[in-house]
Amino acid sequence: MTSPSAETPAPAPSAASAAHAAETGFEVLARHGEKARAGVITTPHGQIATPAFIPVGTKATVKAVLPESMSDLGAQALLANAYHLYLQPGHDLVDEAGGLGAFMNWPGPTYTDSGGFQVMSLGAGFKKVLSSEFSGGEKARTSSGEDDDVAAGKERLAHVDDDGVTFRSFINGDVHRFTPEISMQIQHGLGADIMFAFDELTTLMNSRGYQEQALERTRLWALRCLAEHTRLTAERSHRPYQQLWGVIQGAQHEDLRRRAAHDLGTMEVDGQAFDGFGIGGALEKENLGTIVGWVTDELPQERPRHLLGISEVDDLFVAIAAGADTFDCVSPSRVARNSAVYTATGRVNLTGAKYRRQFAPIDEDCDCYTCTHYTAAYVHHLFRAKEMLSSTLCTIHNERFVVRLVDRIRDSLRTGDFDALREETTGAYYGAPR
Repeated sequence: MTSPSAETPAPAPSAASAAHAAETGFEVLARHGEKARAGVITTPHGQIATPAFIPVGTKATVKAVLPESMSDLGAQALLANAYHLYLQPGHDLVDEAGGLGAFMNWPGPTYTDSGGFQVMSLGAGFKKVLSSEFSGGEKARTSSGEDDDVAAGKERLAHVDDDGVTFRSFINGDVHRFTPEISMQIQHGLGADIMFAFDELTTLMNSRGYQEQALERTRLWALRCLAEHTRLTAERSHRPYQQLWGVIQGAQHEDLRRRAAHDLGTMEVDGQAFDGFGIGGALEKENLGTIVGWVTDELPQERPRHLLGISEVDDLFVAIAAGADTFDCVSPSRVARNSAVYTATGRVNLTGAKYRRQFAPIDEDCDCYTCTHYTAAYVHHLFRAKEMLSSTLCTIHNERFVVRLVDRIRDSLRTGDFDALREETTGAYYGAPR
């Protein structure tokens, strides 16, 4: 397939971006294979060594864990959710507090997503499982699709049009409106170092025709996001510069993914280009590396890429090999609250009877606070007794597990040991290398 980017070169860094070069930017420091790379993202609140896992603090908190604990376990940055913080407590309040980091007592870099995922997924009643709900199976690959599908027993709470999305709050049913401009205003108010353009999320069940419509709508919204970002940056010169990253959609279609990456990678409005890119949308696990590879083929090499919503061991290796730089996912904290923990030899459930008398760490090889201070037997007891401390200790362990794994992958890219680490790690975790 002919690459659009081979015909049209990416624009030079914009004048607006160049003005902030001293406090923001991205540098590649090492490469491995065709696409894997290690580098550093610079923000006003510090640097992020990449590849990096960015834990999710949806409502300005990683559930059950202090921000100080997240720093201690090695998290370099945290990602919060614009949709949830808009609804509660409001971006104006966070702005008044000095921005997201100051509000939550987190001194490092922060990300916010645009709110598009939550508007559409909660609006259709699927909550946070769009990809896994629709991954695989004959229906997911139908040519006609289900363009207005809603989860069983749910009422559609979001309605998209060319200007934006009207939706009802999942908290109290109040009606709200998101447009590209409003999303930018919310995220500027939240003050994250890295924010994402407003996009339309589609699912693997949407028809090809609707995917094309949504992609064009997202492209036009991206132009509006850049224009509003430029206006707000000038208006809010008392605040540090916030990077704006475009979001690449296109579902499982190669031509749509490549078109989106080319369009956003070359996009510029009034001298402002995207500072980086997010790879979003529903992805079939078995095609993850292929789809990320299509996108990174087309994107400018000098700007970072963030893959939204992954943290599984094999997915991390696949995505990094395909050229992704940072990642976020709620899974480590979510499964921890349900007694599931990661270990070097796979995921286990601590409520199992075998852990009742395991007077040893959850994982002998783990250096997290939980494993160096508590036994699996004690955490088993906490879950059985329904004590809140169980969630705290397991979340610390799971977040550290993923952060540490990506740290090791980053080191392996610098030393040339990536392939060996991948084989060793996935072999131990899954019982066979992946």
